[in-house]
Amino acid sequence: QVQLVESGGGSVQAGGSLRLSCVGSGSPFSMYCMVGWFRQAPGKERERVALMGTDGSTTYADSVKGRFTISRDNAKNTLGLQMNSLKPEDTAMYYCAAGFRCESVVRGYPTYWGQGTQVTVSS
Repeated sequence: QVQLVESGGGSVQAGGSLRLSCVGSGSPFSMYCMVGWFRQAPGKERERVALMGTDGSTTYADSVKGRFTISRDNAKNTLGLQMNSLKPEDTAMYYCAAGFRCESVVRGYPTYWGQGTQVTVSS
């Protein structure tokens, strides 16, 4: 059974940093076409934050470019998201995602979702 388990969320003041981690089990990250992070704020739709393909290529939402960095460690089967210069508008539940079809992940329909970790940024 595949599981994605996030950790690292918390509360931080604006300008601070957090690092999220996602540990996968049941299927190695190297098997997925694409992995990444999404987020959903209260009352808003889920949105892409950062994605990484099997070749290591990355894409970021415009709102986080230059502040967030996605990383992957295939040996440890973990996915990371380093978040710097956090803003109150980054407050959301953050979800790890993985999919065998890249297009589906990009469209927000990955094969697997984690349970989410809350990030709260205060001004």
